[in-house]
Amino acid sequence: MNAATTTPDVTIPVEHIPDGADVIDEDEHSPVEEVRLTVTNTDDPTLPVWTFRMWFLGILSCALLSFLNQFFSYRTEPLIVTQITVQVATLPIGYFMAKTLPKTQFRLSGFRTTTSFTLNPGPFNIKEHVLITIFANAGSAFGNGAAFAVSVVNIIKVFYRRKISFLASWLLIITSQVLGYGWAGLLRKYVVEPAHMWWPSTLVQVSLFRALHEKDEQRMSRAKFFVIALICSFSWYAVPGYIFSSLTSISWICWIFSKSVTAQQIGSGMRGLGLGAFTLDWSAVASFLFSPLICPFFAIANVFVGYALITYIVIPIGYWGLDLYDANKFPIYSSHLFTAEGQVYNISAIVNDKFELDLARYQEQGKIHLSMLFALSYGFGFATIASTLTHVAFFYGSEIYERYHASYKGKEDIHTRLMRIYKDIPGWWFYMLLAVSFAVSLVLCIFLNDQVQMPWWGLLFAGAMALIFTLPISIITATTNQTPGLNIITEYVMGVILPGRPIANVCFKTYGYMSMAQAVSFLNDFKLGHYMKIPPRSMFLVQFVGTILAGTINLTVAWWLLHSIENICQDQLLPLNSPWTCPGDRVFFDASVIWGLVGPIRIFGRHANYASMNWFFLGGATGPIIVWLMHKAFPKQSWIPLIHLPVLLGATGMMPPATPLNYNSWIIVGTIFNFFVFRYRKRWWQRYNYILSAALDAGVAFMAVLLYFSVGVGDKYLTWWGTEGEHCELATCPTAKDIVVDGCPLN
Repeated sequence: MNAATTTPDVTIPVEHIPDGADVIDEDEHSPVEEVRLTVTNTDDPTLPVWTFRMWFLGILSCALLSFLNQFFSYRTEPLIVTQITVQVATLPIGYFMAKTLPKTQFRLSGFRTTTSFTLNPGPFNIKEHVLITIFANAGSAFGNGAAFAVSVVNIIKVFYRRKISFLASWLLIITSQVLGYGWAGLLRKYVVEPAHMWWPSTLVQVSLFRALHEKDEQRMSRAKFFVIALICSFSWYAVPGYIFSSLTSISWICWIFSKSVTAQQIGSGMRGLGLGAFTLDWSAVASFLFSPLICPFFAIANVFVGYALITYIVIPIGYWGLDLYDANKFPIYSSHLFTAEGQVYNISAIVNDKFELDLARYQEQGKIHLSMLFALSYGFGFATIASTLTHVAFFYGSEIYERYHASYKGKEDIHTRLMRIYKDIPGWWFYMLLAVSFAVSLVLCIFLNDQVQMPWWGLLFAGAMALIFTLPISIITATTNQTPGLNIITEYVMGVILPGRPIANVCFKTYGYMSMAQAVSFLNDFKLGHYMKIPPRSMFLVQFVGTILAGTINLTVAWWLLHSIENICQDQLLPLNSPWTCPGDRVFFDASVIWGLVGPIRIFGRHANYASMNWFFLGGATGPIIVWLMHKAFPKQSWIPLIHLPVLLGATGMMPPATPLNYNSWIIVGTIFNFFVFRYRKRWWQRYNYILSAALDAGVAFMAVLLYFSVGVGDKYLTWWGTEGEHCELATCPTAKDIVVDGCPLN
């Protein structure tokens, strides 16, 4: 969407142009074409940003998104409400407040000074809107839904059934989030201010801001469309969310072949390959992969190719053709861990009183086994990490080097020059923040070690890894829009160094990987503020307050649900139609067992069941090199550079906890809107596509909360054929002979 031609530029007064430049020369434009087409070269520094409207709507949005995203994270279809919903929804509210709030001037007298302020400084402006959206982004944990460290609390209390105090939980969540802020502050000069560090994803936000603030004279305004779509989404979700929950996964193959294990493994959308499965539930469409309406079609196409190859070619061959890793003894799709006899592994039996691995009981119960899809997800995860690094190095290495080099030698572009009139953030603010958060983290590791297990040196090691990786990954993201996922590396490293301690492993991952990921998200927001000419100190305060508020609300909601919903996350003990199955936390728990409790050496080591998975590292690393050599050998073949192995190999990176049903529906809906509607109804797409996405998310979120407080609290579930799931009970059965599992036929 090119909004540059639809929104009039706001001109900056001559006296506010820095360095005495009266005219903006062509040489001062951004050297990146996409930025020139999207971001205006003008600014109005007189627009107020520290307004009552900004603080009220920002704090409210941050609190609301923190609550909703944490609330949904425990559900089978965990919808993530993103900042785009707030970006759209707060615009009419801001205009309403600008019309109705009193303009009275209030005076505050202090020591030798008197200041005045007003609740209504004038029209609701775009800079207020940007800060509100950044506030909200903190409420969605910078695009991740909820604070990552909450999952550590969940698995301790629910799966391991151990204790962790509210204080220790809060310190873990806040420090892991704020550390990322510290890294971002240290690197801001290198990856935000330089023009060649252009952060492609921010341009979507800039385009949407400009489109929303243009004059809207159409019969169907965006605000009116948003309200209508929200009411429809809100009303409809009562059907799949409560009255007819089987509409969440319509797996018609299971209905036809009600007694066939193989047919149900093929047709089940939730526990199988999902062939032909579809949904009428927006939460299933937007779960895990975010809304497909905001994802460009080329990315959807890449995901589709990789997903189809892995799900419908590799996995069937491995399961039915080759019986890899004795796959027939287990379900084809499951995030549970199993014994060699096909039974669910009793994890609690191998944890001793010191919260460490009981080796004798582990040897008695036997090695851990994974389902076919779960095992291959780790293999392709290894390949994705390696292929991302080599793909970026060979295809983008020279570009990254040139842009990074140009960021020092090239002169400032107009956006950096315009930002010079605002007071910059003093470096000591970030140093102090980093020092305090590290000190508090050390207190957590030393004095509350019985609850988090991680030794003090583990924190220093994790911090060093985060600091080392943040700069190169930020540069990669800023220039290629690719963010390598290095979470498996942190798990692997700590699992080798300190096996037998599951919570130490996940805490190390939280501080090592997530603080880096948070830093990249913070830097992305800083670049958005850079393009929208937001005063840096305003950005700092909004991000900091939003992070503290969001983390606190995340933990409060988690604590409330963990203590109020009986058997939460225990899918084998919950009622059949209960939504509180916690698929993400189940996978997080299994990862803590694999990498922390048992350790990678016993699972992926030389003599382990899955030792061959390590070859995926080599395959992933060499794949992009082969593609690059083919491109150099046949430069006229334009299709060769389109082979994007990191995307293809990482297409199923969210499975589990995501299911084929989520992928099928996400691909179909995304193709409809971002290919057909975009191509044949472009004006409609430009005006309403993002609005529709925000309304669908908001409608589902509000109805789900209403259903919980009205009928969920008292466990007032409907019980009939339409609320008994997708009717694919046999999909969870093995196909090997002589394997006896309750509820499954003998083979």
